[in-house]
Amino acid sequence: MSDNNAQHQPTYIDDRFPGPDPYAPLTDLPALEVASETFADGDRLPEDQLGGNDVSPQLSWSAGPEGTKTYAVTCFDPDAPTASGYWHWAVFNIPADVTSLPLGAGNEDLSGLPEGAVALRGDSRSWGYYGANPPAGHGPHRYLFAVHAVGEELDIDDRQTPTVLGFNLNFKATARGIIWGWAEN
Repeated sequence: MSDNNAQHQPTYIDDRFPGPDPYAPLTDLPALEVASETFADGDRLPEDQLGGNDVSPQLSWSAGPEGTKTYAVTCFDPDAPTASGYWHWAVFNIPADVTSLPLGAGNEDLSGLPEGAVALRGDSRSWGYYGANPPAGHGPHRYLFAVHAVGEELDIDDRQTPTVLGFNLNFKATARGIIWGWAEN
């Protein structure tokens, strides 16, 4: 790999983690800057963001490109011992004037989400954020918090899966940013 390509490699690509880059086969999009007051990019996730506590982290992002109507926020574990990873959180149709979610916005009753936002059940079957919880002894897992800018409201039934949301985002998102943390049990 040339030095030029290495500069563009996502920070979440690391030999410590067994899973693939889940965004590699997707449409390449302009970058959104994503940050968190809860953890730094690439750091171990704090106790509150782990399974059993299930407090979604604070997230903020730069404004999407002109024409952005909504945002989607997801949390995905590509290192889960499945052929399809593990979805921990999926929210879409966050209004374009919202560029941050406070700590705990992904609570189970969805009261922390902005008006108009739609949550989908993750693989834990929770509507809210399900904290990082890798199987004991399986090694460290990454938790990728992705924010997508979208030029429309997405017409996805709230009984659909985060995979269906991801499929739609591949074709309809106009920008993407990722911040990640890791956990190990």
